[in-house]
Amino acid sequence: MRIGQGFDIHRFSDDPDRPLVLAGVTIPGSAGLAGHSDADAATHALCDALLGAAGLGDLGTFFPDQDPSFAGADSLELLRQVMLLVAESGFEAINGDITVVAERPKLAPHREAMVATLSEITACPISVKASTAEGLGPIGTGEGIAAMAVVLLMERSSS
Repeated sequence: MRIGQGFDIHRFSDDPDRPLVLAGVTIPGSAGLAGHSDADAATHALCDALLGAAGLGDLGTFFPDQDPSFAGADSLELLRQVMLLVAESGFEAINGDITVVAERPKLAPHREAMVATLSEITACPISVKASTAEGLGPIGTGEGIAAMAVVLLMERSSS
């Protein structure tokens, strides 16, 4: 068994047309996050946790933000590619847990869709929780959104 953890944070974008994507779900009526890809902090944290548990490094190792081919990338596609890397390394995901830290928007109405989306791609149970920063720091003052993830991998049997 291997445990990995991941973290990601993005500030809100100044672009009023940029959608907010978290855990693969577009949340209508909310300001989007700034980033090279779709800036899905929850999925990025999950990817880093998976890569770390497999001993493969981090998201930037495989999908650098200096590479123009990843501009606007769909983080769910990055997750699919990460799952292939994890499998090629001889591991399978057992479960994962994500905490999204944000003052806004409320994630409860979207949680089931987030769980279903990420669980389908990873082929394991992924839980998604939300918390606030209680008004403290840049997250607490509403400047952005952060996410933390932890995953458990198991080495696949060679038989």
